[in-house]
Amino acid sequence: MAKTLSIIKQIQEYKPITVDLAFQKTISFSQLSMYLSCPKKWSLQYRDGYKIPSFSINMTFGTSMHETLQNYLHVMYTKSGVKADEINIEEYFEDKFRENYTKGYKDNKSIHFSNSEEMREFYNDGLAILDFIKKKRGEYFTIKGWHLVGIEIPIVIAPNKTHNNVLFNGFIDLVMYHEGTNKFVIYDIKTSTRGWGDKEKKDQIKQFQILLYKSFFSEQFGVPEENIDVEFFIVKRKIWEESEFPQKRIQQFVPANGKTKVKKAKIALDTFINEVFNLDGSYKSTDFQAVPAKHNCTYCSYKNKKELCDKAILK
Repeated sequence: MAKTLSIIKQIQEYKPITVDLAFQKTISFSQLSMYLSCPKKWSLQYRDGYKIPSFSINMTFGTSMHETLQNYLHVMYTKSGVKADEINIEEYFEDKFRENYTKGYKDNKSIHFSNSEEMREFYNDGLAILDFIKKKRGEYFTIKGWHLVGIEIPIVIAPNKTHNNVLFNGFIDLVMYHEGTNKFVIYDIKTSTRGWGDKEKKDQIKQFQILLYKSFFSEQFGVPEENIDVEFFIVKRKIWEESEFPQKRIQQFVPANGKTKVKKAKIALDTFINEVFNLDGSYKSTDFQAVPAKHNCTYCSYKNKKELCDKAILK
């Protein structure tokens, strides 16, 4: 146990390497996900300089809920459950919700991307989630035998050894350590309208993020992969009020995360890096094509930019 506590301390004190943007490129899971969805959109957004920021109430809500839950758990594990419950968590969430919306509004050239009615709905949904978590906290998080390893743990690593100037950069939402099983648990907090169904659970791209984090956490901190578990911690804004069974605001989903699954995620990332970067880290000049799937195009930032994408105007 003493050795493990030493590892935990090293993780908590870890300072990521400094990225020199003069000759290094950084990639994220968001880039990989976008590329797998539509290579053309990735190239416009990240390579060609046509970045169009997107803002939504869902993003504002998700960020605010992340920050609120992370603060609550930080106090719970560094002080006590009593101290955590003393936090005015509703007020904390409201402050973060306002703060994040205001920032998005300013970044969006002072153009609103929601309205008071929608914001009130999302705010009330957030309060319902937090009320559920406070009442049922012990079903999901307990202090006995558990240690908080870190929140927003930075990952900076070169995943493809032939492209050392391309660095994966990400942050893990939450990592815990359980004494009884000698396992580190990586949690990815997700916000959802009504939770994940079979479609979301079978979406391998969604799973790639947490699988990559498992691999890179292992490599960066020297923790064997077999000592790392993963879990999606999904908070639901809405529940089925007329369900004959009691509904929970929390859904836990543990995807298959053995060596084969982790390897598949790493192959997808390696392929992405090989296809878009030269060996020196510069971008390839490939003419990436759009994927003309209706879902991709409907919500695409470039759907009305015919001069940039020949699939822009939907038929």
